[in-house]
Amino acid sequence: MAWYKENVLWKIEKAFAGGYDPALELAQHPVRRPTQPEVFEEDGLGWDLDEPWTQHLRRTEQDLIDRIVKGEEVGHYYILLGPKGTGKTTMILDAMRAIEAEGVAMCDAHPDLEVFRLRLGKALNYEYNEDTQTGLFQRRDPREAGPSLDIERAMNKLEKVALRHARATGKPLILILNNVHYFNHDDAGRNMLLQLQQRAEAWAASGILTMVFSSDDFWPFFVMRNNASRMHVVSVYDLSRKESVTAAVRMRRNAHRARAPHEAFEEAVGIVGGRLTYLGKVTKAADMVKQAKHMLAVEKAWLLSQIGLIPDCDDDVMDEQKWSSCSWLLLREFVKRRREDVAAKVEEIKRGEAEPEDLNNLALPRISYYKARQIMTRADFMDELDRKNIIAIDIHHDVAPDSMLILHAAEEVCAEEGFDELLEGVRDRVDEIESLHRTRELTFKDVDKGDRIRLTVDKGGARLVEG
Repeated sequence: MAWYKENVLWKIEKAFAGGYDPALELAQHPVRRPTQPEVFEEDGLGWDLDEPWTQHLRRTEQDLIDRIVKGEEVGHYYILLGPKGTGKTTMILDAMRAIEAEGVAMCDAHPDLEVFRLRLGKALNYEYNEDTQTGLFQRRDPREAGPSLDIERAMNKLEKVALRHARATGKPLILILNNVHYFNHDDAGRNMLLQLQQRAEAWAASGILTMVFSSDDFWPFFVMRNNASRMHVVSVYDLSRKESVTAAVRMRRNAHRARAPHEAFEEAVGIVGGRLTYLGKVTKAADMVKQAKHMLAVEKAWLLSQIGLIPDCDDDVMDEQKWSSCSWLLLREFVKRRREDVAAKVEEIKRGEAEPEDLNNLALPRISYYKARQIMTRADFMDELDRKNIIAIDIHHDVAPDSMLILHAAEEVCAEEGFDELLEGVRDRVDEIESLHRTRELTFKDVDKGDRIRLTVDKGGARLVEG
């Protein structure tokens, strides 16, 4: 039995050894390239087409993430916050690749905690005592308390390994929990976050292990901040216009696509913005502008499928239309502010205070969380919009459209003839249905022909009480 326990710790140590990590191995799996790649003229950038494009576009957050993954940032744990597709996981994998994942393990979250239990076991090379017959003769089933108890056992083993590693190397181990927004936003999911955060706090204080959480949504940060004393937040945003064009050129070359004029890159980036996942789709298309417009049409159709307005709606869909109308109040405000920003920048250009290209570098409009609540009139709708990637909430509690595509799609919808009237009509209809639900009906029985009923409403109750 003593040998088995020591072997468990040895296996976990192997999970943090350099040279192999399941997540990194999968990310580095070679992609089949065309047998006859396109030939590009030399432009003086000195790019090697056999290297990943991210090697040539180093984001400002990458330096910090490199130091974290190398174990040079001790005494804290981190959460990476940013919309889906901004490059959080890519930067983590780049940092792991640079050190061959030595001292690092990575695991993806999942709504089913049983699945997360297995994923964590795979990342740590831990079998939860399922690889020995001794587990069959325990008094209680080790799974009796569910996955949370197994995960606690894994954390206990990991703590012993981290203490050994810290004494031997003077550096902490790194455990990365990716996409923690996949946990359900219920008691079980929040309790799992708290369980992991408690370990992160204790290990950060002792300097033996640094945990890194990443999330597309805001709610995990909102849950964790209540108990955080050593948590640092790293916000990840879309690329700027200049960075986006540079990345698009490099990605297209790396994909061995035909050369395209600079104007095509500018127009495509102007439509999809600086989201890396969108740039990847656009740059692989034969006609980038056509692909960008297609993506905008798809985004608009999806947006309408989620929060489309229904005039003269029935009471069966009243709750849905209440949510949709409140959502469009916020999106309409984003569109209004975008128009104001464009008009203000045009005036600055006319006065010579700005350059014409500055018009293309406008950031997404942002509204404070507290102001957005007032605009929507229903604060409880914000989390759902964030979960559906319609809006994004950052560490400063500012709310913005999730992406440039969402903003452009909202602009097209708001510019349609009669949109304001439709929105107000739906809101009036919701008010009518709610007023009907508040109406009470009086029924009189055993009334014969010729009987008379007299109904009196006395509104003087307040005077009687005062008297």
